[in-house]
Amino acid sequence: MGVTEHLYGKIAEGLRITAAEALTLWEEAPLATLIFLADGVRRRLHPDNRVGWMIDRNVNITNICFSQCRFCNFCRTAKSDEAYVTTDEEYDSKISELVALGGDQLLLQGGMNPALGLDFYTSLFRRLKQRWPQLKLHALGPPEVAFLAGKEKVSFREVLVALRDAGLDSLPGAGAEILSDRVRKAVSPAKATVDEWLGVMREAHRLNLPTSATMMFGHAETVPERIEHLVRLRDLQDEKPEGHDGFITFIAWPFMDRGTVLADRDGIRSRVTASEYLRLTAISRLMLDNFSNIQSSILTVGKETAMISLHAGANDLGSVMIEENVVSAAGDPFRVDPETVRAIIMDAGFIPVRRDQRYMPVEDGEI
Repeated sequence: MGVTEHLYGKIAEGLRITAAEALTLWEEAPLATLIFLADGVRRRLHPDNRVGWMIDRNVNITNICFSQCRFCNFCRTAKSDEAYVTTDEEYDSKISELVALGGDQLLLQGGMNPALGLDFYTSLFRRLKQRWPQLKLHALGPPEVAFLAGKEKVSFREVLVALRDAGLDSLPGAGAEILSDRVRKAVSPAKATVDEWLGVMREAHRLNLPTSATMMFGHAETVPERIEHLVRLRDLQDEKPEGHDGFITFIAWPFMDRGTVLADRDGIRSRVTASEYLRLTAISRLMLDNFSNIQSSILTVGKETAMISLHAGANDLGSVMIEENVVSAAGDPFRVDPETVRAIIMDAGFIPVRRDQRYMPVEDGEI
């Protein structure tokens, strides 16, 4: 029996695969075989043939950011004519639109603005929850939490507790990019290190704040570094306290390069094909055996690839994101509405189920 055939059997038995074994699968297994194996894992975890989706809105708190990551052309300096901090009136308008469309989750993220401290964010969260008590705040990724901890000279835990007490419901996996310090020095040298990103998430899990995990790939990283990224996430998920949510989902998306420093100055172009995206989706499902959900990034890969990904290990199409500025600034061409998402799921042979951030069906049971 060859190496890959042995691994096929190991996966079929539900056994954990190592980083070296995952790399062997990446390099040697046919894509069709990986899709078949990942679909088997997905069906074991989600035998009801349902695929989740949700309605939320992404509001960027500010586009002022000191980090100036080389893959981002959304951020601005404080002196820029295009710099902003979202106003109370703008929040009211945007949230009113979200509620009118049936959504109740607000994804709040943006730049690491040196002028905004922890009190700004806790005041903002309290104000939003007072005005919109049904609102779920999915807000501030690990780099923002680490930045606030450094600015206030307190621990990650103290920042998270303050944010939670002010109304934070869950933490997005923003800023992970690739969990390799070599890569981070190349693409986002001023942002949180690998240990800081993982450290924030570790404390969030201890506090039972639900989180998501992400990967932006197809730029300066190697395939082994992608695999190591998955291992780091899996190891951290192993640490979460019994009964706590930990990472609820994993989402990977290709680097979008339009107008970025990485592309225009460094010559690093997005090189991810549909086949490579599907290979990563399948490998992620096989590696992340302690993750319940894998979300496809319809925003960056489009309808056809997203449909196939539902047969390659993914069980969710994410959000009908009413507003998104960071990825779209770098070339995202895809937009969807609720009817389109339902149709995509049904065309792929699954049952669409609208869900919340914890991946539970919405209260009215709408599908």
